[in-house]
Amino acid sequence: MKINKLILLLFLSAGILSSCSKDDDDERFPVEPGGKDPDETPNLEIENYLYDAMSIYYVYEADVPELGQNYFDSETDKEEWLAGFDSPEDLFRNGLKVPAPKDRFSFIVDDYTILENSQSGISTTTGMDYGLVRIGDNGVLAYVRYVIPGSPADEAGVTRGVLFTDIDGETMTLDNYQSLLGRDGYEISVAQINNETNTISNTDEVIALNRIEITENPVLLSKVLEVDGVNVGYIMYNSFTADFDGELNAAFGELQAAGVDELVLDLRYNGGGSVESAVDLSSMITGQFEGEIFSKQTWNDLLQSQFTQEELVDRFNDKIRTEEMINSLGLTKVYIIGTRYTASASELVMNGLAPYIDVIHVGEGTVGKFQAAAPLYDSPNFTRQNRNPNHKYVIQPLIYESKNANEDAYYEEGLIPDIEAEEDIVNLLPLGDPEEPLLAAALADITGNRMAIPAVSHDSRFTKIGERGDTDVDYQRMYVDEIPEEIRKKAAEFKK
Repeated sequence: MKINKLILLLFLSAGILSSCSKDDDDERFPVEPGGKDPDETPNLEIENYLYDAMSIYYVYEADVPELGQNYFDSETDKEEWLAGFDSPEDLFRNGLKVPAPKDRFSFIVDDYTILENSQSGISTTTGMDYGLVRIGDNGVLAYVRYVIPGSPADEAGVTRGVLFTDIDGETMTLDNYQSLLGRDGYEISVAQINNETNTISNTDEVIALNRIEITENPVLLSKVLEVDGVNVGYIMYNSFTADFDGELNAAFGELQAAGVDELVLDLRYNGGGSVESAVDLSSMITGQFEGEIFSKQTWNDLLQSQFTQEELVDRFNDKIRTEEMINSLGLTKVYIIGTRYTASASELVMNGLAPYIDVIHVGEGTVGKFQAAAPLYDSPNFTRQNRNPNHKYVIQPLIYESKNANEDAYYEEGLIPDIEAEEDIVNLLPLGDPEEPLLAAALADITGNRMAIPAVSHDSRFTKIGERGDTDVDYQRMYVDEIPEEIRKKAAEFKK
């Protein structure tokens, strides 16, 4: 008899899970003769949770045949298929999700605390944010982009522009740099570049650093610049972290009080985060479009037909999630600095604003992350409440694709800059300095002096290969905190 997902959903709504409670790999399948009964049903508690969640919410569900209606002839067939994978991770990555490039961002972790800390801005770090480039055939150079205030790096005197190739006396290579930078504590040898001889050498300066748990405020810098009689607001915003929406709103309150005429929003290192924070930020920039459609959602075929159009849009609003009124600037134009490290919720802001105001993109092409995800837990309705106490697995699959009010998306190619500009990694001026190349390019356009836009050098000596956090579980993700209740209710009712 074919499997009916309606039956599956009724089981979920009643909170009925698979029979066994252990998730240790050695206990999932029969082992030694005389140990477990070879006819005993394997413990597929975690696997069934993964299958159920993905079959309902995965945006690319139609591209995974095994998730389809009536694919298996019986429940036993499905269980045998699930048991054929080595681990929950193997099932998720090689059985339930489509491969890159279509899906580069769905993931699974075996401890949901890691994910929750990441989405709250909590990490264990030295406080030194850096980019990484390849030098020569196999060498790696790190350059410090900014330092988290009050962090060990800040206290040790690390500043933007510091360069290093050696950690604990060992030279970084493509083979070892991740392990060297992952140490709990280490010493960096400050390097310098001789442009005349095109060589890199260490100075006598060595800086000792250690990792601590830090909650990073993503609003790194907010200031007002007076440029040729124009009051220009500048905000450096590094992550759409929900817990800091109040700090972001306060920064806009200061710009509002200063009566800024223009805004430069610096998202050059912002890999994304909360969709709600992105909507709120866009409402802070504007304010005159309250209630208008900011973005539209396209879910999988199973769910799309169950929703009204109103349930599938995000709208400009007048309050942040704490119910605090938004401080809006009422602008009709915004300059946004975006680079190859700018992704997901950052791109959502740029794309969502485009139908309403002039968005001048300064910098480089962005990543191209147009899908939103959601954390799905092993609970009756996949939320944090009533999680299965037998394990701590959580998945964050892509659940919908996003377009703006004009039905435009940016897809894998990312967003192309209107004004091309880039950082000079061997001569990094302070962030917020009017002479800093990316900011200078925006200011030149604001003042009508486009001849002053810095030339793009494309230094051929360096190939960018990464940045701090690029191995983190939530790197360059855009997510909703949890699937809205009205959508969860309909998901529990529909038939397939």
